[in-house]
Amino acid sequence: MNLELHDIQGIIARGYGKHPAAAYLLLHVAEPVAARRWLGALIDRIQTCEQRPDPAVPCFNIALTHPGLAALGLDPEALGTFPTELQEGMTEPQRSRALGDDGAAADPKGTPRHWAWGGTGHQQRPVHCLLMLFAVSPAELELAVEAMTGSLADGGLALISRLDTSLLADQAKDGGVREHFGFRDAISQPGIQGLHPQSGNLPQVPAGEFILGYTNAYGLITECPRVHRQRDPDGLLPPAEFGTHDLGRNGSYLVFRQLDQRVKAFWQFLDQASRDPDGSANPQRRLELAARLVGRWPGGAPLVESPEQDDPALATENSFSYQQSDPQGLRCPLGAHIRRSNPRDSLSPNPGSAASLAVNATHRLLRRGRTYGTPLSASFDPEEILRAADGEQRGLHFICINANITRQFEFVQRSWINNSQFNGLLDETDPLLGPRRLPSGRPTDQFTIQGCPVRQRISGLPSFVVVRGGAYFFLPGIAALRYLASLTP
Repeated sequence: MNLELHDIQGIIARGYGKHPAAAYLLLHVAEPVAARRWLGALIDRIQTCEQRPDPAVPCFNIALTHPGLAALGLDPEALGTFPTELQEGMTEPQRSRALGDDGAAADPKGTPRHWAWGGTGHQQRPVHCLLMLFAVSPAELELAVEAMTGSLADGGLALISRLDTSLLADQAKDGGVREHFGFRDAISQPGIQGLHPQSGNLPQVPAGEFILGYTNAYGLITECPRVHRQRDPDGLLPPAEFGTHDLGRNGSYLVFRQLDQRVKAFWQFLDQASRDPDGSANPQRRLELAARLVGRWPGGAPLVESPEQDDPALATENSFSYQQSDPQGLRCPLGAHIRRSNPRDSLSPNPGSAASLAVNATHRLLRRGRTYGTPLSASFDPEEILRAADGEQRGLHFICINANITRQFEFVQRSWINNSQFNGLLDETDPLLGPRRLPSGRPTDQFTIQGCPVRQRISGLPSFVVVRGGAYFFLPGIAALRYLASLTP
């Protein structure tokens, strides 16, 4: 099925790498009529997948929460056709517990009642809209942000928060972008059938896993929210079954989580855990331990392909498997971060086969986030990080796109990242993102490095990442945005 690229927002196709400056505006709808006019005036400026971004022109994309759709005036019947997870939101108590955000399992400072935005604090205004801006330079970004914020009051919108990002050039080393712990990032991204060219020997993922209205990994058309045809008299939306029009086609769902990274604490822990018997520091062992927690070397080389040392030739290598080359985790530990977040061919019912990769394809995430804050070391040198004064917040604005939040993002977080028995392990969660104790109180602060004949077990891992905000959003297609802008009381 050919994708209708003109109707799909551009952030699904690309991360805007040629627009290294970015900011995210969290907005609240204060006056619906004016907000709909504002949205209608913005639509022609929204980047689509069909357009090749012009570096000289800022790029815009927009997403809406379920309360935001209601605030714009979408009727209750249509609102009820959205998936439950979007309707309930990220902070619904049972969902918060499953994600590891509740007070029993998470760092108390990272629970929703303490979030800076999107949380359950009494003083917080609900987030209705996420406006993403991308520009070629900080100066151009400021002009775009100033123009946009200047239009908000007349547009019936209030600014809840501006979330800035690090300039991509400031996060680059050896030709790649690093996250704050110092590891090359954005290597393992799924290719979408009909949208991205084939890369390596890994199979592409059906478009319906990321774009509503197309065939997904189960061979089914991904379900879309609907509106009754009588509520779309101008036919702005494509017709669907049972007397409805398709509000979701060419849209998707966007998960946003602001993740503070405790960078100095990360390297301090590794420094202590890797010291020699006489108490002296061992930088090489410290680096090796860091690589085993992550599953890649800082330069990007996967441990499965290069278990003993970093290899610049493998910096972007992504065409590897686990079951065929490392089923026991002797190269890359079974609980390493990248092995949990993307198990590749190691899943049941038939590990090492095409069937295993097919199962994996049903849980992939398309990541589009960026870091924020100043790196503790411009060169991401652990020695400099350990010596640096640390008083600034820094981390990752985690953004992922998926057509089924429950089966994709929530499954990965719940069943792989937070699973204390993942891959046959015990009392371990993801070494970077996982909670350090279960809701029952049982500690999960262990990390095992498989070995022959003797394994090594690291104990007492602290929390290296704390959630500071988050929400679920609907990322509409262009036609759906036009429909939302046309709503009348």
